[in-house]
Amino acid sequence: MITETPLVIESLTDINQTPAQDSWNKVLSGATKSVEKLLLQLDIPLTELNQRQLACLDFPLLVPQPFIDKMEKGNANDPLLLQVLPQSDELESVEGFINDPLAEKHSNLQKGLIHKYHGRVLVLLSTGCAVNCRYCFRRHFPYEENRIGKNDWQSILDYVGNDPSIEELILSGGDPLMLSDQQLEKFIKQAEAIPHLERLRIHTRLPVVIPQRITNRFIDILHSCRFDCAIVLHINNSQELDNELSSRLSKLRQASITLLNQAVLLRGVNDSLEAQVELSKTLFKAGVLPYYLHLLDKVKGAHHFNVSEKDAQQLYQQLSLKLSGYLIPKLVREESGKGSKTPVPTAL
Repeated sequence: MITETPLVIESLTDINQTPAQDSWNKVLSGATKSVEKLLLQLDIPLTELNQRQLACLDFPLLVPQPFIDKMEKGNANDPLLLQVLPQSDELESVEGFINDPLAEKHSNLQKGLIHKYHGRVLVLLSTGCAVNCRYCFRRHFPYEENRIGKNDWQSILDYVGNDPSIEELILSGGDPLMLSDQQLEKFIKQAEAIPHLERLRIHTRLPVVIPQRITNRFIDILHSCRFDCAIVLHINNSQELDNELSSRLSKLRQASITLLNQAVLLRGVNDSLEAQVELSKTLFKAGVLPYYLHLLDKVKGAHHFNVSEKDAQQLYQQLSLKLSGYLIPKLVREESGKGSKTPVPTAL
């Protein structure tokens, strides 16, 4: 979700990193940043190469090898590939698709902090991501103005400590798991000193693209802290959930960590009944509850992923006839200035 050249990896500079952390960092440092290299590895023709490279100037390509390994060779329409491969469509300007579709600049009250919902506050603990998703609503977000380090943590925690209505701390980014386990532990311990905080929520896609990021140390940190902890994963297609990821998610469940998923409805990726049914079933089998299905945030450069509200409603009605209620995510959109996610009417 970053707009500058990627791989600002804080954890690589941590002198106390363990072998397990070193393992996932090595995978991340070897992530593919070349369109040509990615297509050649997948045996896909090098079509529209110039346009794809131009799209990278605005939003770089970044995809780790474990995520590439889940893609089908020779399939230019692979649903995982479509999420990360720059397209010529991104160069078009389309009415209604803008740089800041959620107007987050108005709730970005201080560096590294966004407060727009009652009872919870979002901390941009890291400005880096392990993968650049082409539909990312923060692909134009001013991360360079929100990059924080240890010296900035206290001012954020002071803000939270001075507002007794805040009960939940949401770690986001970028991706908060770009930090090392040691850094995360230090931040969480400082946050534990705020008496009115009850819950800790981590929004992350990193384990989906590099499952090794779920280390035993990370699990222990969450299990031993005083907060009720939840991890919200970002999985859009069942193909993203392989045995390695499922195995590591199982360890989180054993540590009493709540696992939820939020997906984005994306044309060509998961906008069919079959894809949505399989996603919900695969998530539940891995111990993850479907939580939200978002309509696309209308960010500039992502219009080709858009699914109309009418099509989304029809799909949701079909899904309701196929699955038990607990397997069906809430269909929502996010609107600037609203105090919560906005449910999308499911009746046509």
